Amino acid sequence: MAINDRMKPSNKRRGGAKAPRFDAREAALKALGAFRRKGAWPDLALSSLIADSVAAPLDIALATQIVNGVLQNMALCDHYAAGFSSSALNKLEPQVLDILRLSIFQIVFLTKIPHSAAVNEGVALSKKHSNPRAAGYVNAVLRKVADAAASGSLPNVSGGVDHRLSIEYSHPVWLVREFCGLLGNDGAEALLSANNSLENHVTAQVNTLRCDTGTVLKLLENDGVDASRNSLLDDCVEMRGAGSINRLDVFKKGYIYIQDVAAKLAVMAANPKKGGFVVDGCAAPGGKSFTAAISMGNSGRIAAFDNKKSKLQHIETGAKRMGIDIIEAINKDASVPDDEFQGTADVVIADVPCSGFGVIRKKPEIRYKSEADITGLPEVQRRILASLSGYVKPGGTLLYSTCTVLRRENEDVIEWFLKMDGRFAMEGFSIPGVGQVSGAVTLWPHIHGTDGFFICKLKRLE
Repeated sequence: MAINDRMKPSNKRRGGAKAPRFDAREAALKALGAFRRKGAWPDLALSSLIADSVAAPLDIALATQIVNGVLQNMALCDHYAAGFSSSALNKLEPQVLDILRLSIFQIVFLTKIPHSAAVNEGVALSKKHSNPRAAGYVNAVLRKVADAAASGSLPNVSGGVDHRLSIEYSHPVWLVREFCGLLGNDGAEALLSANNSLENHVTAQVNTLRCDTGTVLKLLENDGVDASRNSLLDDCVEMRGAGSINRLDVFKKGYIYIQDVAAKLAVMAANPKKGGFVVDGCAAPGGKSFTAAISMGNSGRIAAFDNKKSKLQHIETGAKRMGIDIIEAINKDASVPDDEFQGTADVVIADVPCSGFGVIRKKPEIRYKSEADITGLPEVQRRILASLSGYVKPGGTLLYSTCTVLRRENEDVIEWFLKMDGRFAMEGFSIPGVGQVSGAVTLWPHIHGTDGFFICKLKRLE
């Protein structure tokens, strides 16, 4: 793929110093190390490395693919490494284990990379980033893995269903058991497989206040982006190989904004009307507020709350870019009731903080949260829902949504709320790809092709 002038990276840092060349595998190693040591978001670690170097688009794509692939398949890579290692993996230097993981991922999953190249690059990394003896060990293990992969004799995973699925799809056992309880073993495996999809695409919504889908697709084609119309939503496009979205003309001109289909379907369920008043209780980064504003024809008022001032700037910047002027970004804690908004809103959107287990396919590192990490979330969700419910006027709509699929954060919260507040009742709705819903629905990556998402529509009784 040729790199046009707009895609060529600069080789100079600020002040005129020459930036180092970006090495995809070394960058992947550093990003994985940052995640392992500090829990740093791998994509942010990569972005920092890219910004400080001369990075070609193909190298960026490879580094991203390796990082995400290792996170998606870490337990399986470890299983293969252990099968050919003379030492217990927990006795290895952490960076040596990271090198084995990223090299084994390339050998097993990336068919366009020769096994010899993956082995040689892994050895080179070990010579540079570990003790002198590690290179021979890494070479021996990787060559055995490569030979086994070539002959179709990689070691199988044995044990019970939950253990096998945990290793084969690299999800913690406790989460696998949750999914099996919700979907059965076969359904859980289908979900785990969808979570580990290597397909790399970005979903964007079309800002119909400024443009139409056909025009967006033509402009993306002119920018060399492979894009198509989403199968469920006309005003939605799927982009592959887009690189940095911020560089695209369609983004700069405010013709698109990044949002998954599931999030838009949630706002469609709420059905905000032109001229109405909407409260978006946990608004950042702003996607649902933008969708509501567009569906309202940029007529009415939207109060977009977030308890972090730094996130409000993102909402304001996005609204300005898209020509939306009905959104007011307000620094407010959604869990604390405010008399100013009591009983005033036609629609209140409670898209609450959650475990995020519905977006593992996009953010593979989320799977490594422990069960203890999410223990307190239902209490936070109940508190926010109870607070925001007070802003709904009689006859108005309260939308509860999360990007998780766990019952404790979804149906259980709604069940608690309806017992606590008799002013509300479930209300039916219809959305594309699902049809008629009696009041609540869970969207699944392996069934609907969207993020995992819970949508519940409630009506305040007159």
